[in-house]
Amino acid sequence: MNTNQRERLVRHLSEAELDQAIEDAQSTDEARLVRRLCFIKDLYLGDTRKQAGRRVGSSRSTTRRWAQAWNEGGVERLRPSFGGRPPPKLSPKQFEDLCEYLGDGQPWMPQAIRALIRDHYGVTYHPAHLSRKLREAGMNYAKPRPMDPRRPDDAEEILAERLGQALGEDDNQDEAEPAVLGFFR
Repeated sequence: MNTNQRERLVRHLSEAELDQAIEDAQSTDEARLVRRLCFIKDLYLGDTRKQAGRRVGSSRSTTRRWAQAWNEGGVERLRPSFGGRPPPKLSPKQFEDLCEYLGDGQPWMPQAIRALIRDHYGVTYHPAHLSRKLREAGMNYAKPRPMDPRRPDDAEEILAERLGQALGEDDNQDEAEPAVLGFFR
């Protein structure tokens, strides 16, 4: 097997143009392109693909792809085409509409929100991701407390009456005696 890989590289740019391409990529904050161009520069300077790959911290299979991409189209072909993450399932407008709809009809259970998104937009979200997105939009999950069916209709009046009795407001006691309040359940 021939290990001399220096001769396989097409010189699309001069060394000065390659240096300029690296500077341009750095100024536009394209770190992945800078790394790939540094690999190509090392090949220009006489390194083998294996040596140049070690310098930039890439595997042999990756450096093979980079060298092939360079040979096929230079800098533009070497530029990463993957943006880093998949596009969102809902457009910003759709997500804004969803948040507005959810804000109008409180309270919502998480399962109901996922079903609404699935039925209305035809997409699904993992429960953890959906809750993270909703928190980022300013929504918080709070479990609604149901009304106790045993609670009487006049509970506030009963509480006020019992507080009055506990504080001695019904009796004409001395004002000098301090009243001690505790927590009520």
